[in-house]
Amino acid sequence: MRVGFIGTGEIAAAMVRGLAGRGHEIIVSVRNAEKAAHLAHEVPEVHVADNADVVAGTDMVFLCLMADVAQSVLSDLPFRADQSVISVMADVALADLRSYCAPAADIAVTIPLSAIAMGGSMLPVFPASAALEQLFGDSDTILPVASEKALNAHFGGSALSAPLIAMMQTGSKWLAEQTGDPKGAETYVAGVFAAFLREMIETGADFDTLLKGLATEGGLNASLKSHMAHAGAHEALTEGLDALKSRLGL
Repeated sequence: MRVGFIGTGEIAAAMVRGLAGRGHEIIVSVRNAEKAAHLAHEVPEVHVADNADVVAGTDMVFLCLMADVAQSVLSDLPFRADQSVISVMADVALADLRSYCAPAADIAVTIPLSAIAMGGSMLPVFPASAALEQLFGDSDTILPVASEKALNAHFGGSALSAPLIAMMQTGSKWLAEQTGDPKGAETYVAGVFAAFLREMIETGADFDTLLKGLATEGGLNASLKSHMAHAGAHEALTEGLDALKSRLGL
């Protein structure tokens, strides 16, 4: 498939890396010339072109722009009725995309994160997209959701990534202070959480099940969990997510 990317930020680069070596012709926009050139050097099947040539020369286009420039960048591009368009922009409604990308009608929105470069990531999408399934269905989990509102809620859920990783980083720094081995501390903390998440995926366990296994009264996990709860960590997280609701239309 001929796949284009309008915008060459971190998420676009991760998606390109996830497609590398899989037989696709990839054209990225020159919007960020330095990043585009780096991708073309890194991934042999990548070519760089201006926005109009990206759209004109591809079967499927990913829109990876900041929302505030979407209309000005997209409205004059030569989209076609036979073209699939996938947006990864959190703040641009489907109705607006249909206007900006006319006459293209096969338009969907998904939520990739940087882990898509390695495969195994979750890709919520609305509406369901056969083109997205064709590109990433073999390497990642495509998760069609019921409505645009549900997709926007998943955008909010994806925002958990940075704060939870930051919490793991704080824990690994504490461990490193005790051991003198920062790299070993990061590897250990990441490995602990990877094992729990693998258990959930492979056995169907839920978060309650995992927590029950760590709930020994007086145990270290139970003690730290109680401290965090009393310090308001859960309320702060919920408040932060709620603060995103107006932006997400929830």
